[in-house]
Amino acid sequence: MRTVLLASLRHHTRRYVASALAVIIGVAFIVTTEGLAGALRDGMTADVGKPYAGVDHVVHTDSEQVGALLAAADRGGFAAEPAAMTWETLRHDGRTHDVTVATAARHPDLRWQELLEGRHPTGRGEALVDERVVAAEVLAVGDEVVIGHGEAAVTTTVVGVAAAAVGVSSDLYLPWQDLSRLQPWVDAVLWNGPPDVATEVVGDAGAVSTADEYVAELQSRITQGVDVIALLVSFFAAIALGVAVLVIANTFAILFAQRARDFALLRCVGVTRRQLRRSIRLEALALGVVSSVLGVALGVGLSVVAAILVGARWEELGQASFRWWWIAAAMVFGVLVSIVAAWLPTRAATRVSPLAALRPLGGFDARSGAGRLRLLLGVLLLAGGGVLLAQAAERSTEGVELARMVAGGGVFFAGVLLLGPVVVPALVRLLGRLAGWGRGASVVRLATSNATRNPRRTATATASLMVGVTLTVAMLTGLGVISAAIDADNDASHPVDAIMVADGRAPYDDAVVAGVEQLGEVAEAVALPGVLATVGGQRVPVVGIGAGATDGAVVRDDDFDPFGDSEAVVSHLVVDAMAPRAQERYYETGLLSVTVDGTVHRVRAASDNSYGPGLLVPEETLAEWTDAPETRAVWVRAVDDADAGDLETGLARVGAEVGSSLVVGFAERAWVETQMKVLTGAALGLLSVGVVIALIGIVNTLGLSVLERTRENALLRAMGLTRSQLRRVLAVEGALLAGVASLLGVAVGLLFAWVGVKVMVVGLVEHSFAVPVPALLAILAAAGVLGTAASVLPARQATRVSPAAGLTAD
Repeated sequence: MRTVLLASLRHHTRRYVASALAVIIGVAFIVTTEGLAGALRDGMTADVGKPYAGVDHVVHTDSEQVGALLAAADRGGFAAEPAAMTWETLRHDGRTHDVTVATAARHPDLRWQELLEGRHPTGRGEALVDERVVAAEVLAVGDEVVIGHGEAAVTTTVVGVAAAAVGVSSDLYLPWQDLSRLQPWVDAVLWNGPPDVATEVVGDAGAVSTADEYVAELQSRITQGVDVIALLVSFFAAIALGVAVLVIANTFAILFAQRARDFALLRCVGVTRRQLRRSIRLEALALGVVSSVLGVALGVGLSVVAAILVGARWEELGQASFRWWWIAAAMVFGVLVSIVAAWLPTRAATRVSPLAALRPLGGFDARSGAGRLRLLLGVLLLAGGGVLLAQAAERSTEGVELARMVAGGGVFFAGVLLLGPVVVPALVRLLGRLAGWGRGASVVRLATSNATRNPRRTATATASLMVGVTLTVAMLTGLGVISAAIDADNDASHPVDAIMVADGRAPYDDAVVAGVEQLGEVAEAVALPGVLATVGGQRVPVVGIGAGATDGAVVRDDDFDPFGDSEAVVSHLVVDAMAPRAQERYYETGLLSVTVDGTVHRVRAASDNSYGPGLLVPEETLAEWTDAPETRAVWVRAVDDADAGDLETGLARVGAEVGSSLVVGFAERAWVETQMKVLTGAALGLLSVGVVIALIGIVNTLGLSVLERTRENALLRAMGLTRSQLRRVLAVEGALLAGVASLLGVAVGLLFAWVGVKVMVVGLVEHSFAVPVPALLAILAAAGVLGTAASVLPARQATRVSPAAGLTAD
C-alpha cells in the first residue's frame, strides 16, 4: 500500500494540491478570526483598560478588605493598589470646585497616567492633577489645596500634571493613605502578587480574576450587560468553523468521488477494504498535518495584513494578537476534519462492490431514496430555522433571543445548503436563460449546461461564496442600521458637543468667543445671550436659546427641543443649592422664581444638567426679562475626528480668565463612535478575509470540475470549440455560479440582518431598518467579476490539454 500511495501522490498531484488548499484556507480562516478578534479586543478596551495595563490580577472586594490586602502585599514585596474613586469639594485660593478624586499608585508598575509635568506622588500630602483642571487655571504644580470637609479633609500639594484620558481619568489623584480618609468607593484592588495569597486574605468575601477578564467585565457593563467582544468573536468563530468544514468536506467529497474508480481497481487486484481505509487514513493524516501548519502561517499573515490595512482607515482598531490554545485548536481541527472528510466518502466507496464502483458515477437525483431524504431534511431544517428566527425576532422570552437567533440562523443556512443541488441549478438555468441572448447565446447555453450537469458539484462550487456574501450583506446591513440608530440616539442624548457657561460675574467678550472658534477641535461655535439672575437665594446665569443655536450648525438633533412641556431648564446643581423653602416649592409645583434686575418672574422648569449650571430659557423669554443681554454661554460643535480630551482642555484654557463651567457631551459620543468604528473595522476585516477565502474556494472547486471534465472538454475541442471559446465558456460558468451564489447570499443575508437588528437593537435605541441598495448592487457586481476572475486559472489548465491527450485521460 505504501507503493500505491506514493504512486498516487506522483500521478494525482493536482488532486492533493486541491485537498491541501481546502484545509489550508479552512484553518487560515479560523486563525484569522482569532487574530482580528485580538485586534478587536485591543481596540474596544483601549480606553477602559488603560488603568489595568500593568496589572496581573484584580481582587473583587469591598473597602473593609483593602487594609489586609495591602498589608499582605507589603509583606510579600509585590505591588497592590485599590481602584477607588469619590466626589469631593476642592478649596483653593478662596474658591471651591466640585472634583472627582481617584487613586495615585505608589508602585511604578501600576501607574498608568501619562505625565506631562512634574512627577508622580510618592507619599502623603502629594497629588497628581488632570491637565484639564490646569487648563482651567484652577490648579498648577506647587499649589496647596484642601479636599473634603471637617476632620476628614485632606491637605495636599500638586506635584504633577497628567494627560487627559477619555472615560477613565479623574480631576485629581491622591495616594491611598490620603484618599482613604475621604471614604471613597472601592471597586477592586489591583494585584501583582500570587492570586492564592489574595484568595486566602479575602476568603468568601471576594474573588480574584485576571486583568483581562476584569476589563472584559467592565466592557460588558458599559454595553448594558452584553459582552459585545465575546459575542462577535463567538459569532465569527462559529462561521469560521462552519466555512472550514464546508470547504474541506466538499472538496474531499468531489476528490474521492473522482477516485472511486481507482479504489475499485485496487480492490479488484486484491486490496482489502481495511487496507484501503487505513491507507486513506494515513494519507489524510499527513495531508492534514502539513496543510494545517501552512494554514496557521497563512492565517497569521492574513490577519496581520488585514489589521494593518483596516487600521489605516480606522486607527482605533488594535493589533492582531493570538492565544496559543486557539492556534493549537485550529491545527487539531484541520487534522481531524481532514481525516473525517476523507474517511466518510471512502467508507461509502468501499461499501459497494468493485464492479459497481467501476461504473460511471451519476449525479444527484432527487427521485432516488437518498435524494428524497436530502430534500426532506433540507425542507425540515429550513422550516425549523425559520421558526427559531421568527421566535427570536418576536423577543417573546427575555434572555433566549440571542441563542434562538444563532441556532435558527445555523439551522436555516444548513437547510439552504442541503437544498442547494435543487435550488442552485434551477437558478443557474434561469440566469442562463436571461443572459442567453445575442451573439454569445451558444456560449451561455453551453456554460449553463456544464454548470448544471452535476447538481451537487454546482451547489458545492457556490457554497463558500454564498457564505461570504451572506456574511457580508448581513454585517453591512446590520452595522449600517445599528450605526444610524446609535448616531440618532447620540444626537438626542448629546445634541450639543460642548457648552461653556460664564458662571462668574463677568460675561464673555468677543476675544473669548474668537478663541473658541480658533480651536482646531471646533467646527462651529455660537455665542448665546444671557444675564445674571437670582434663583433660590443664589446668583446663577440665565441663557437664552433661539434659532441661531438650533438651526443645525451647532445642534446635532434635528428635533431638538430642550423644554418640552416646560418653560425653562434648570441645572440640578442650582436646585440642590437653593434655599430649603424655595427647593421644597420647586419639588411640589415645578415652579421657579427668577429675579432679574429686581423683577420676579415665575417659570415652570424641568431639571437637567446637560446645559451647564444655571437656567436655560427661550430667547423670547430672555428678551422679556432684560433689555441688556450679554454673552453668557458658547455652544460648540466639534469636528468629527476631534480628540475629546484636547477639546475640553482647549475650552477650559480659553474660558479660564472669566470663570467658566464646561459640559462636554462629545467625550461620551466619541467613545461610542470609537466602539462602533472598532466593531466595523474588525467585522470588515473578517469579512474581507472570508471573501478572499471564498474566492479561493470557488477557484479550487472550478479547478476540480475542470479536472473532472477533462475528457468532456477535450471532446468539445475535437468537435471544433476553440481555446478562446472554451475560456469564455468557463468564464461564463464562473460568472453564473458567482451570480447565483450572490443572489442567494443577498436574500439570506438580508433576512439574517433583519432578525439580528430585531434581537440586538430593539429596546436599546430607536431604529428603522434600511436596505443598503448601492452596497448590495456593488456586492453583486463584484461577485460577478470575482466569479469570472476565478475561472482564469481553471481555463488555463483546461486549454493546455490537447484534444488527443484529453480524450485519453483517465
